[in-house]
Amino acid sequence: MTGKKRKLTSGTYPLRQFIVVSYDISDDRRRAKVCRLLKDYGERVQYSVFECRLRPRDFRRLRERLKPLLALKEDDVRFYRLCATCVPRALVWGPRQREPLPEAVVV
Repeated sequence: MTGKKRKLTSGTYPLRQFIVVSYDISDDRRRAKVCRLLKDYGERVQYSVFECRLRPRDFRRLRERLKPLLALKEDDVRFYRLCATCVPRALVWGPRQREPLPEAVVV
């Protein structure tokens, strides 16, 4: 390998992964806490489904913050990672379409 560094990207977002988080939590208090936490990381697209665009360290932090809120023998939380090629190919039916990726992100 040469001395050049390659810029790794996922679409417009450098090093961000598109992650769909879904959950099935019967306890109202736990479900509300999980929902509030997920709102910090992504967009709610259905009642118990969020779409998130996260850097690996943010995804790790989300999991660290989420796990203590769960009753792992009762609750079901799933993370689906979609590659940059798969995201635009995902079909969305219904009135709420996925927002296009912005050209730049200001932090």
